[in-house]
Amino acid sequence: MGFKKLVLGLSMLFALTGAALADESFPQKAVSMVVVWPAGGGHDIAARLVAEHAAEYLGQPIMINNVTGAAGSNGMRHVANADPDGYTVGLMGMHALVQSYMNPNAPSLDKFDPLAFLAFEPGSLQVRADSGIDSIEEYVEQLSRDPGSIVHGNDALGGNTFVYTTLLEKYFDVELTRVPYAGHAPNTGALVSGEITSAAMPIPQIVQHYQSGTVKVLGVMSEERNYMLPDVPTFREQGYDLVSGDYFIFFTPKGVPAEVRAKLEDAFLKAMDAPELRERAAVIGIEVQPGGQERAATVLKEQDALIYPVLLAEGMVHESLVK
Repeated sequence: MGFKKLVLGLSMLFALTGAALADESFPQKAVSMVVVWPAGGGHDIAARLVAEHAAEYLGQPIMINNVTGAAGSNGMRHVANADPDGYTVGLMGMHALVQSYMNPNAPSLDKFDPLAFLAFEPGSLQVRADSGIDSIEEYVEQLSRDPGSIVHGNDALGGNTFVYTTLLEKYFDVELTRVPYAGHAPNTGALVSGEITSAAMPIPQIVQHYQSGTVKVLGVMSEERNYMLPDVPTFREQGYDLVSGDYFIFFTPKGVPAEVRAKLEDAFLKAMDAPELRERAAVIGIEVQPGGQERAATVLKEQDALIYPVLLAEGMVHESLVK
């Protein structure tokens, strides 16, 4: 073997060995977990719970970094622009999918790789207890007889309850009188006070009002009944194939080595299996349903197929992002 070939062979060997050692020794420093919403919200609390437990398996701390603004797009862009070395992960929900079509400055989801699935937070349909409506069937019948007769609250354009409401209208071919609110709290307050008749809030927001008898929940948009409302049937149980909700998916920038992603995935799945984490998550309305990269990717694909046509029909897809 010539000297040049020997040097080249040794260089390649050292490079491969160095890469392997780098993967085996990952992580050598703290990992940053980007949350796109302010501290104290559901996604922030979920991220902190998982970070706390996953750090035990990684042997390094996981530091929460709240990068907010632009309906979550600033945080998503922060992760997209990070070095693909495994030291930056993020937590996304429905916002990332919606904004990737509405906002041309938001990163598209092909900039990321799903890492692990934590939970699905289903939408639901509620009415005031004094509305005289006791089922989804009665709800739809009233709107069919008198379009717009139900005043319904949802959040601003592109928010999750906006999407649930739009799905309801499209699925049942009905028309609501829609009132936008700046967040779940004022929307819930409007329902309880009688300012509106119905809403499509996440269950944790309305469960106490359901338990007090102020609000009826007509159905849950999930595959199985929700543990917080075990006596409320799903839409599917009532004969309506409508499943949608927010979700908690951990992800990395595109290009993180497979070995590094596997270590992160393993640590996150072990964390989600911890009984203490499950108990603490349940208190804030999160039913942990751990899944790895494949499960996370499947959920994103299913939600994309469901939500994109709705956004397109509503004229919410930016012209440059129509597919």
